[in-house]
Amino acid sequence: MNDHRPQPVVEPAPTLADELAKIEHEPLLPIEKALIAGSLTLGLVLLGILLWISATFYPVR
Repeated sequence: MNDHRPQPVVEPAPTLADELAKIEHEPLLPIEKALIAGSLTLGLVLLGILLWISATFYPVR
């Protein structure tokens, strides 16, 4: 009494690369571009202020 049932086909789990390939390209919104530009500008300005404070109050001897 051999019971020969067909084994169910198990598909491999999709990989991250497969899932990312399925996603449609979405361009950045204008507000997102403005936020990115503002963040980069603010970072550079604050870095400049930090360098100025460092050079003014803590000079290299």
